[in-house]
Amino acid sequence: MNLHQFRFVQEAVRRNLNLTEAAKALHTSQPGVSKAIIELEEELGVEIFARHGKRLKRVTEPGEHVLKSIELIMREVGNLKRIGEQFSAQDSGTLSIATTHTQARYVLPVPVAQLREAYPKVNVSLHQGSPDQVARMVIDEVAEIGIATESLADYSELVTLPCYEWQHALVVPRDHPLAQSERLTLEDLAAEPIITYHPSFTGRTRIDQAFAAKKLSPRIALEAIDSDVIKTYVRLGLGLGIVAEMAVRDETNSDLVVRPLGHLIGTNVARVAFKKGAYLRNFVFRFAELLSDRLDRNLIGKALSGHASDYDL
Repeated sequence: MNLHQFRFVQEAVRRNLNLTEAAKALHTSQPGVSKAIIELEEELGVEIFARHGKRLKRVTEPGEHVLKSIELIMREVGNLKRIGEQFSAQDSGTLSIATTHTQARYVLPVPVAQLREAYPKVNVSLHQGSPDQVARMVIDEVAEIGIATESLADYSELVTLPCYEWQHALVVPRDHPLAQSERLTLEDLAAEPIITYHPSFTGRTRIDQAFAAKKLSPRIALEAIDSDVIKTYVRLGLGLGIVAEMAVRDETNSDLVVRPLGHLIGTNVARVAFKKGAYLRNFVFRFAELLSDRLDRNLIGKALSGHASDYDL
């Protein structure tokens, strides 16, 4: 048996048992993938996949155990490569970060700049996407660290730690009637058209839950994934804006009035994510520490060793 066979089995599962797609992803031929999998099954003495003719239909019960072992082996192979990189170039390399637009735009600039100052030979690669895409990029090892508010804790392949708390804020033009109100209610907001995040982004779940708890149905006039887009449409008079507080820190002297909504909607927790069992280089630990004073190397190492539930905000 060999690593090529293990990669072929993994990719077949990732591609929903479509060997043609698996072969394309691995830049090889479909017959080659099929032959390698059959040879591995023969060597192991079990069928990893149940078949209908030449098509793979499902993973067998012994196949599930084989897949778990392959996952461990391939993870350790990746760790071996990273150990080599760590000790051949301790202070250089690329830090790949998967995150959402809000985090990339408003939270990460300072810690990224601080990391580059501490490790000038380290390049930073930012991958932006939805929270689910962030999780998948960490699982697929496109990124070493993921940062988002939604979804990260839902993946068993990840170790996630709370990073910091934040709340939503209302943004309205200065001439809007609600701009004069110091104590808003959800009923006030529900009576107006609202511009806020797409349901899978930036704490939108918390917003929906707050209205539902009051049996209110807000009028969502526009959904976006970009806080700056939301503010633009608020300025055009299309409705009230509900955005993350970090997106309005520079709006204190602008044409928009900002009101905190934590007392109405509650607080959100941004989380950092790492792939279980991953070997992290020194500058990855340092970047996590720069993100939050609640995170340090010992805590992250403890979480990666299986004790993530020991830590909370």
